Amino acid sequence: MARIRKSILSVSLLCALTAGLVLPAATPVAYAATTTSKSAKAAKAKPAKKATAGKAKAAPTKKRAAKPAAPRKAVAAAGIRHASYAPSAALEDADGNLSLRSSVAFVQDLNSSDVLFAKNEGAVAPIASITKLMTALVVVDAGQPLDEMIEVTTDDIDTHKFTHSRLSVGTRLSRADMLHLALMSSENRAANALGRNYPGGLPAFVQAMNAKAVALGMQDTHYVEPTGLSSENVSSARDLVRLMREGSQRPLIRQYTTDTEYAVDVAGRQQTFRNTNRLVARSDWNIIVSKTGFINEAGRCLVMLANIGGRDMAIVLLDSVGSLTRTADAQRIRQWVQREIGAL
Repeated sequence: MARIRKSILSVSLLCALTAGLVLPAATPVAYAATTTSKSAKAAKAKPAKKATAGKAKAAPTKKRAAKPAAPRKAVAAAGIRHASYAPSAALEDADGNLSLRSSVAFVQDLNSSDVLFAKNEGAVAPIASITKLMTALVVVDAGQPLDEMIEVTTDDIDTHKFTHSRLSVGTRLSRADMLHLALMSSENRAANALGRNYPGGLPAFVQAMNAKAVALGMQDTHYVEPTGLSSENVSSARDLVRLMREGSQRPLIRQYTTDTEYAVDVAGRQQTFRNTNRLVARSDWNIIVSKTGFINEAGRCLVMLANIGGRDMAIVLLDSVGSLTRTADAQRIRQWVQREIGAL
């Protein structure tokens, strides 16, 4: 019996001990389940962390890729420095020719009649307000009184391009003042008023313009009105040299085309008009005759007779793009001619 009791006791102790070992383990199992649940959530969150880590790892790669941006800025800055139309730009291209941006360019030494430079010289193109040089020739040669008063009317309003004018309808100026403003400031209403007040009116005036062109041997030239607003007023570089040479023999045309500014009374107020060619005000230029022009079809135009290095030069620049291109081209021509003369 004693042995049985000991066996029972041993079994009981064993069961109790086993129960003590197993039962307390239930809590850790439940805890483990909770931990597993949290771990599962954490596991779901981990990919996001991994993705974030992936981005973090990729970030240095992007930073490395971004480093070449600095050279790009340097290249752009270099491009800006070299993109210049100023006279300091190279005078000659890679082939050694005078580098000009105007579509038509022509340079002739009037002392020797030698053509120093020609680019598209045979092109017959719209000449815009260069037309006014012929307008001036016809007016001056007509011998009409220069002190006669002329009035701006609605007939002088631009119906071609609808350009603005500072000469309001009703403005009265002398024929000389109208001619002055037409040549110096390229005033369209002044030019049209001069044509209207020609004997026989505008039709007779335009006919006289074309007759004068024929007399001067300007075979590529044709006019339909006196302002240059019509793209049907056309000419060539060589013809425009003939026109300038003829105009240079009229003191009034030489004076009016090269004056820097001129004041007149308009509607009871004095207004100052300025030359459309900024080069006439430059002390390093000796300009004899000058005229600018612009309409969309003609581009920016500039013709001049100028003394360069002691020689009279005719310069024709047509269809320049940009407001400064024709001036920059003229500057290049002067520098190039001075260099060539100095080399003789």
